[in-house]
Amino acid sequence: MYVIAVIAATGGLLFGFDTGVISGAIPFFQKDFGLDNSMVELVTSAGLVGAILGALFCGKITDILGRKVVILASAVIFTIGALWSGFAPSIEQLIIARLFLGIAIGVSSFAVPLYIAEISPANKRGSLVSMFQLMITIGVLASYLSDLMFADEGDMSCWRPMFYIGVVPALILLIGMAFMPESPRWLISRGRDEEGKSVLARIEGNEAMEDSYKTIKNELIKSEKDKSGIKELMKPWLRNAVIIGVGIMFFQQFVGINTVIYYSPKIFLMAGFDGAVSAIWAAVGVGVVNLLFTIVSVYFVDRLGRRKLYFTGLTGIFVSLLLLGICFTHFSYLGEMGKWLSIILVFVYVAFYAISIGPLGWLIISEVFPQKVRGLGSSLGSLSVWVFNTVVTFTFFKIVKAFTVEGTEIYLDGENLGNPAGAFWFYAIVALAAIIWGYFYVPETKGVTLEKIEEYWRKGGKPRHLR
Repeated sequence: MYVIAVIAATGGLLFGFDTGVISGAIPFFQKDFGLDNSMVELVTSAGLVGAILGALFCGKITDILGRKVVILASAVIFTIGALWSGFAPSIEQLIIARLFLGIAIGVSSFAVPLYIAEISPANKRGSLVSMFQLMITIGVLASYLSDLMFADEGDMSCWRPMFYIGVVPALILLIGMAFMPESPRWLISRGRDEEGKSVLARIEGNEAMEDSYKTIKNELIKSEKDKSGIKELMKPWLRNAVIIGVGIMFFQQFVGINTVIYYSPKIFLMAGFDGAVSAIWAAVGVGVVNLLFTIVSVYFVDRLGRRKLYFTGLTGIFVSLLLLGICFTHFSYLGEMGKWLSIILVFVYVAFYAISIGPLGWLIISEVFPQKVRGLGSSLGSLSVWVFNTVVTFTFFKIVKAFTVEGTEIYLDGENLGNPAGAFWFYAIVALAAIIWGYFYVPETKGVTLEKIEEYWRKGGKPRHLR
């Protein structure tokens, strides 16, 4: 069972790897192609636009073709996309390759957790599904280490093998999933009951198989009766659930986390690190902190509760961003100390994010929607993430330039990079807004059954009073 979950969760590792690998590649392909920061934003955002397309159309295709087939297809796209990105002879080809690869990221972000949830025994489902989020952070760290391995200040084309190496986890997913069973729930929903029973017996044993089979059949009958669309989400009693689902994903992205995930070497170069390789070393630290504190969050989320982690994390994010802005504002006065202060504050910022709104966003959208529209609600939340992520990623350098205070500009190789202080303060204001919003809208779902949450919404209860 754990082998099946780990192989499927390799889709999460690929998700993290292919979103993070661009970080270390940027300083090199930017010089190799002679790009300005606006074009860098375009290359980075192309993958996110692809992810939006993948997430948008994946749901229906997954229901028709099956979870396993769609994950296998995403592994093929990952493989081709990695090779295409590394080979790209022009910036236009690189943009198209990243767009193509992004489709696999969007597909895997939906199909892999769904497959793991449906293939897992009920008593292990939570821990096995959370493996996907953990694998994303491992993938981000692996991409930073890969970037570091190939980074070469004397060879501006060293970014190509950074992309090529993504073929390795893609092939692991492709070959591994070829030997994995299809989701028993999907098989039974397509009338292939005997195949579904066989998979259930393999997962849960012969004794528990019959009970699980009956439960799935009853759920499928109920789902057929309760089929609903987007209109159901628009009903007044579900308004709070929709606001929570979209709102928490808005703040998850607009506190600026992916500007650090994608652009950390550029940020560290602005902070005074000497050369792209040393900046990538600092980015590896970001990956390590992200992974370690995600593990901390997984441990504490059912002990301390959602709201405590949320407010602790957002307060830390607000303070660290505020101080980071001050650090960059006084960049010329702080000298060497400013460089190390900036990296410490970035690590603190990532740590507070990783214990709070990072994993909590995905968890809460899976809890606040009733069974009847849970898939649709979760899809809305996932799609929101990619849209907001794209906006933040595409506007980072523009915000840096727009909010640079005259006289604080940072120059690198004769180029005026602006100063990120204003951008960090902008994200700090968003974090403050997230704290205020969270007071009213983040529910405490620790220990509360999904049925009780649904009943609470039907009674018109306020999110902050849910216990």
